[in-house]
Amino acid sequence: MSTHVDLAEFRSAFVAECDEQLALASSKLLLVEEAQKRGERQPRAVRDLFRALHTIKGLASMVDVGPIVTISHKMESVLRDADRSGGALPAASIETLLEGVRAIEQRVRSLDRGASVPPPPPALLSALDAFDAEANVREAAPRYLELEAALRDKLAPFERDHLVRCGEIGKRVLRMEFAPSPEKAEAGFSINGVRERLGAIADIVKVLPRAVPPTPGAATGLVFVLLLVTTASDDELVAAGGVSRETIASLVTGPSREATPASPNALGAAEAVDAEALALHDEPALADAPRGSMLRVDVARVDDAMDRLAALLVTRSRLGTALSKMNARGVDTRELGQIVQDNARQLRELRAAILQVRMVPVAEILDRLPLIVRSARRDAGKSVRLELESAGAELDKSVAERLFPALVHIVRNAVDHGIETPEERARAGKPEEATIVIACRERANTRVELSVRDDGRGIDREALARRSRRDTPTEDAALLDLLCEPGFSTRDQASTTSGRGLGMDIVRRIVVDQLGGELDVRSELGVGTTFTMKIPLTIAIIDAFTLECSGQRFAVPVSMVEEIIEIDPARIIAPPASVRGGRAPLGMIERRGETMALLDLAGVLGLERREGATKAVVVRRAGEPLAFVLDRVIGQQEAVVRPLVDPLVQVQGVPGATDLGDGRLTLVLDLVALAAPRARSAKLLGDGASPSVATLPAKGAA
Repeated sequence: MSTHVDLAEFRSAFVAECDEQLALASSKLLLVEEAQKRGERQPRAVRDLFRALHTIKGLASMVDVGPIVTISHKMESVLRDADRSGGALPAASIETLLEGVRAIEQRVRSLDRGASVPPPPPALLSALDAFDAEANVREAAPRYLELEAALRDKLAPFERDHLVRCGEIGKRVLRMEFAPSPEKAEAGFSINGVRERLGAIADIVKVLPRAVPPTPGAATGLVFVLLLVTTASDDELVAAGGVSRETIASLVTGPSREATPASPNALGAAEAVDAEALALHDEPALADAPRGSMLRVDVARVDDAMDRLAALLVTRSRLGTALSKMNARGVDTRELGQIVQDNARQLRELRAAILQVRMVPVAEILDRLPLIVRSARRDAGKSVRLELESAGAELDKSVAERLFPALVHIVRNAVDHGIETPEERARAGKPEEATIVIACRERANTRVELSVRDDGRGIDREALARRSRRDTPTEDAALLDLLCEPGFSTRDQASTTSGRGLGMDIVRRIVVDQLGGELDVRSELGVGTTFTMKIPLTIAIIDAFTLECSGQRFAVPVSMVEEIIEIDPARIIAPPASVRGGRAPLGMIERRGETMALLDLAGVLGLERREGATKAVVVRRAGEPLAFVLDRVIGQQEAVVRPLVDPLVQVQGVPGATDLGDGRLTLVLDLVALAAPRARSAKLLGDGASPSVATLPAKGAA
């Protein structure tokens, strides 16, 4: 009887697992490459890489994706030989193996889209076969450790080679024996505690149990042999392990030295206790720590839960509206009001729980950048080191996925435009290897701040002005506006990484228009450039102020509003006649010694202005305050933002709409974006006190 496997049933799980293993493979390949530059090996990384490819091959075989099986099998063969030789992976094979990872990824993406999976590239298979053949004819010189055969045979090839190589480069390669006893346990020396203390001063390559004849005072007839690589002294090891000096010995290597045979009875007993001892002692984290579990859930299911939560929020708003109407009619609603408050609190907790499920570590997207930097620096012929600092920050998965292309554009621009060649850096007195630092940190509980900093040549503002035929941007504000101009590029011809005039324009659209974040730049000629992005953790549900202007209701994200103030008409400084008009600033107003432009929200929106408005909402653009005059502030509540995706209805400063519970469509306003066209007019009002354009607007921030 034949069984037909429905691939669609397993596709999402297969793709998710392959993505995880491919990310691991890429990171380990880069780790091996960096170690090779230092003249070192990374046997553990090669072993992890081998396991990742083996896992991918097994998964692809289960769902019958032949091309992926073929590619991963060829790569696995090369890595198996490298693993057996202690991580000796040919330097020239790194590029071929990375091409293999990319080839597998392309076929996984095809499968994910439901398209046909292309066959393996013949050139790639030939290159992998060549490395495999080279490894087969290479003969490794026999090497030995002074270790009993029964224990030596329990070492993996890469572990044996690691011990040998560490001895060759002058590190101490030692064997320590720890025999558990009640007295040692009372003194705090258990095998788990010894491993923890020794791990701080030594590399514990292996812990091997060995049976010995029982002695008086011993807990069992069991001794643990710890194989160490360290630079610590014997005194430090004795103090950490709670053992005597006699239990520490060197593992001397030699070209043909045989290990001392052990007692047959002892070896037989060792085999008998080995499995149990390893389970109890060689992996203490499994024995002592509580077991956790991981549940992999399709994002679509979480999105569905978020949509249902959104419907509950709208229902709660309707309930609040109905309750207000009952209060207006004099109905006693105290008990019902308490229930509504409890329900609101429960919904806030449910919202936080669902959002937490959607959160992914920022490191998850940052870890994909080293491979991009490697490709860019190779194409540009530059030496660049990437440093990542994520500090455990998290983002909504949908936000993280949208943000990644913006990071890619900034990083590629840094390598292609910002970083000098090694020769130029040497002439400028800089290290030949440049550095790009990507740092992420949380701001309050609603935003994260991402910065991309390079130590390159900086931005030549005068050269930029000549190319754009504009005035030299003296402020970072104007510099950013120029860099983000659609179609603007500092290159005459497009390269593989840049020169099409799309990079920074795309960054602005993603960070500002799509995510509702802020973007700014700081650059110093000869020192370097820093781009900073402030991103909302999520863009689905926001806390919003509801406002009324010219008889219409609007919503504004709470995170965007700095303050709500009362306006005294007598204190408004009127604008010059040359800049008066329905959409121009009403004038300037002073607040606690700070002067800011006063904008009429009705005029900005093209609505009929009502006289006597005394309320204003203060926001900041480029660090400068702006105040929007409106009729009144209705209140604050949670709002589910539905983005405006139809190009025919998209308007700058109106990122989406929401239902506040009464069935009426309420537009969500981005006041900072609405202020952008009027910043130039506001400049005419005062001595630089009006808003500049140092930071692009936050749009729909949450």
